[in-house]
Amino acid sequence: MKQYKAVIFDWDGTVMDSTSSIAQAIQAACVDLELPVPSAEDASWVIGLSLELALQRCAPTLDAGRVPLFMERYRHHFFLRDQTLVMFDGIIPLFDELKSREIRLGVATGKTRLGLDRVLRAQQLADRFDCTRCADESQGKPHPAMLFDIMERLSLKPEQVLMVGDTTHDIQMATSAGVDSMAVTYGAHSKRTLLLSEPTVMVSSVREMRDWLSGRA
Repeated sequence: MKQYKAVIFDWDGTVMDSTSSIAQAIQAACVDLELPVPSAEDASWVIGLSLELALQRCAPTLDAGRVPLFMERYRHHFFLRDQTLVMFDGIIPLFDELKSREIRLGVATGKTRLGLDRVLRAQQLADRFDCTRCADESQGKPHPAMLFDIMERLSLKPEQVLMVGDTTHDIQMATSAGVDSMAVTYGAHSKRTLLLSEPTVMVSSVREMRDWLSGRA
């Protein structure tokens, strides 16, 4: 049984229950700019991608000059929902358990650095993670750059690392980096969609995640 020395987590839809809030904020920004409104499925599908790739899918008619306005409206609507966001049950105790076993923890997220630091402060979680990388300081998912950065920073080899995420973008990033992956089915992408990306393992809850990791980390 493989033993991992580090577990890297995606954030939205994996650690925090924020998928629907992000999708609704995308849809509301499209309404504000009088753009075609993507379905909830399409708005959820782009979560975690770089801004450029996300807009190609959910707002393909948006011209480049209006991207800053779109982002301003997106942030406005997202922050209206911000106070209602919660962590998935059991995820913080899992962090503490892994840390107690001297497992390195990281975050590879499509959030901006400002956004991640903001939520880490609000949830008092900054000290749980050994290294974090965001889409605006590296190449966005599914490019493997964030994982390469984290592994270099923590002096880890790909076979020592597990990536945990709720989208095919996370799984494809892990595969490209030579890293094992855990897909969670309670986030943005469906189980059927996740299966197509061929994760190392798939779980449907934080409890299943903990049980699978118990003998491997």
